[in-house]
Amino acid sequence: MPVVDVDPDELRRLTGTEKEDDRLKDDLFALGLEYEGRTEEGEFQLEFAPDRLDRLSVEGVARSLRYQYGEDRGTYVPRTNDPDWTIEVDESVPGERPYVTGAVIRGVDLDEKGLDSLIQLQEKLHATMGRKRAKGAIGIHDLTMLKGRAATGGDSPTIRYTGVEPGGDRFVPLDSDAELTPGEVLEQHPTGREYAELVSEYERYPAIYDELGLFSFPPVINGRRTEVSTDSRELFVELTGTDQWTIDRMCAIICYALSARGATIEEVEVEYPDRTHLRPDFETREKRVAHERIERMLGMELDPETVIDCFERSGLSATQVLGEETAYDVEIPPYRVDVLHPVDLIDDVGRAYGFNALVPRYPEVSTVGARHERTRLEDAARSALVGLGFEDMLDFHLISEEENFERMGMEVGDDVLGAGEPVTIREPYSEDYTMVRTWALPSLMMVLENNTHRSYPQDLAEIGLAAEVDPSTETGVAEHRTVAGVLAWTDASYEDAKGRLQAIARNFGVELETPPTEHPTFIDGRAASVVIDGEDVGVVGEIHPAVLVEHDLELPVAGFEFRLDALR
Repeated sequence: MPVVDVDPDELRRLTGTEKEDDRLKDDLFALGLEYEGRTEEGEFQLEFAPDRLDRLSVEGVARSLRYQYGEDRGTYVPRTNDPDWTIEVDESVPGERPYVTGAVIRGVDLDEKGLDSLIQLQEKLHATMGRKRAKGAIGIHDLTMLKGRAATGGDSPTIRYTGVEPGGDRFVPLDSDAELTPGEVLEQHPTGREYAELVSEYERYPAIYDELGLFSFPPVINGRRTEVSTDSRELFVELTGTDQWTIDRMCAIICYALSARGATIEEVEVEYPDRTHLRPDFETREKRVAHERIERMLGMELDPETVIDCFERSGLSATQVLGEETAYDVEIPPYRVDVLHPVDLIDDVGRAYGFNALVPRYPEVSTVGARHERTRLEDAARSALVGLGFEDMLDFHLISEEENFERMGMEVGDDVLGAGEPVTIREPYSEDYTMVRTWALPSLMMVLENNTHRSYPQDLAEIGLAAEVDPSTETGVAEHRTVAGVLAWTDASYEDAKGRLQAIARNFGVELETPPTEHPTFIDGRAASVVIDGEDVGVVGEIHPAVLVEHDLELPVAGFEFRLDALR
């Protein structure tokens, strides 16, 4: 989850409240922001769900609190001045990164806290919505250091988004005193090396010029000439990326944050070869949600006035619609990128009303709740593992292809346990979680890797979800519960792991066989199939030395994994 550092004094100033820290923490928790501690400078460290990207700065958090307190109400859209500056998009812009947007910010007052907040917001947006700058990257410049040439057919100042050869024009990047070409930046500058993979395969690199020359090399680094400081009062914000909607929403979040500090937003004209846009895009959206659905989901009766009040205290505007059923047309501001479905609006109503204020009630059904058979089996298996000396683990079901396959010595499609076709996430938020794991042993090996500073022996086990693509199922995905365990000792062996399996089999009254097998994660000759009641359901053996080295482990590890339903 993203963690944002927020100065409580700055939060109080922007919110207009004098509440003590403990009261502030309670109010923040009601918004879904969890207090994680303090920085060395005394700032709150707040963790929140990654959908509310408008809260990646103290300004966004303060806005939400003001709505919660009723100080602000309804959808707010900053007033924008007519455009003075133009961004011309040249046909030589790399096709892999064709989109640009921007805004001019006038009259901003940036002290040290304000500048730190702006930098944090920029980097947090890069890491989340921008997908580590791959999908969208932000450049913020001191406008007074730019000199725009006259626009084609006009007299407005203009900058140009274009393509440049790797060995093309030189500029001085941030945190450097030397003039470098874009290609040299990727080779010599620390930030250039970090983000080189984003553009290194392009024939021409993205670049932004004013009349004086190259001043921005997106998505890698800005030029030192236009660096923003606490003396900056006018800013030029530009964003480039692979998706126009994404960079427009990122731009809106930045503009709202600066508007909260008293800045004036000025539009820019973006001229593509075949069309022209005015930016920033502050267009609101509208969704309809039925009153009956709100009551059903929240489990209580609400009058329309209360619902509209809750919407307004969530930063939304709502109009009651009368017809066959009562509904609401809800206006959504541009910074609320999280609202994708009417359910998201109902969540806002619940938070504004106060989830703690909801009255619990029994559901109107005639059944009696009880544990599912699978849950009883899982609890019994977990108790058996703990009784055998294992420490029970609860790991993420999401993992990366590298951890699931490559670091375990496997490839997708190998005819072994765990090598089935993975269920991948189309647009993952993190490169660490790109798929649903196909087996649980990689998760346990990652735990061992992170526990090398702890004493041994370490006996770890987990009962959890695994899945793989299966076209024969209705959903196209086959899920199952899996049981995995590892033994990390100075003399851990196949016999030790098999002994634990035998004890589990006796406990559940099933017949266990372990015929020899081959599996790339295990040592040849020290691995066997787990056959329970005549069905091949898993594998047991000693982890291969190459896998141990890959996980920085310096002692033997034996392990096993099998399907939970085999114990029925």
